[in-house]
Amino acid sequence: MQNLILEIRNRMDVSQDDLAKMIGISFATVNRWENGHSTPNKAAQLRLYDVCKEKGVDLETIIQKKIEDVVSGLKVRDGSLILYHGSKSGIKGPIAPISRDRCDFGRGFYMGTESYQPLTLISDFEQSKFYVISLDLSDLRVLKVSPDIEWAMLVAFNRGKMDEIRGTELYDRYARMAKGYDVIVGSIANDRMFYVLDNFFLGNITDKALVMSLSALQLGQQHVAVTENACSHVVIEAEIELSHLERVFLRDLSEANRVKGVNLANDICRDYRREGLFFDEILKSAAEGKGENRG
Repeated sequence: MQNLILEIRNRMDVSQDDLAKMIGISFATVNRWENGHSTPNKAAQLRLYDVCKEKGVDLETIIQKKIEDVVSGLKVRDGSLILYHGSKSGIKGPIAPISRDRCDFGRGFYMGTESYQPLTLISDFEQSKFYVISLDLSDLRVLKVSPDIEWAMLVAFNRGKMDEIRGTELYDRYARMAKGYDVIVGSIANDRMFYVLDNFFLGNITDKALVMSLSALQLGQQHVAVTENACSHVVIEAEIELSHLERVFLRDLSEANRVKGVNLANDICRDYRREGLFFDEILKSAAEGKGENRG
């Protein structure tokens, strides 16, 4: 927290006394914060956040820099990937493929190439932890899912959206897709893409609009360790604490990005509203034994 306060003050180019006046506290209190002798309570952090918004302080850049500084100091095995993971209550015990069943790629240990996604997912939980992870893919069987309708249909299968066509060729295709693999790699359904994906499953947009949204939203990649063998290749390199101020900012950022994603997706969906197939049409075709290959 002390480094965050110092970074905020430096970006505003103000003295400790100036910052104290902005927040409505004493100079001595700010001095103790920056020296690490005390930590601002939640109320004080919210007042500081208000000052940041008023002065246009780029908190997103500050948080990313904090993470980058940690990553730059790591010594990881050659060839290993640097990934990120968020946990609502912290990782306890050995890493294992034990997420809930209805995740995008099924049960597994989820990691992402972008720090933003796990940061926003855990921002509502005070006991949550953010981790920098390294993953060595040597000797692992990796399935790479293309960012198109294949990705959406695999997510649909894992979320139980295809259960009504169980036993069809289309259902079996996605049931088999990840068999025999240790790691699945594909696009992250972040807070912007959730809206698009849910509307596809609800029958409000076509597969064409979905694919165009996937391209436009420029999603990061998630790596999911789905076997014990893959999890044994995962190393926790660092744990990064988040202050209350950072959590509140990340919640606000997530909502702002969700709105931007909704607006962008709505524009795309209007452009492609008459092109492609709706999700229920794909399922109906599969149930009737037609059009199983959507690739």
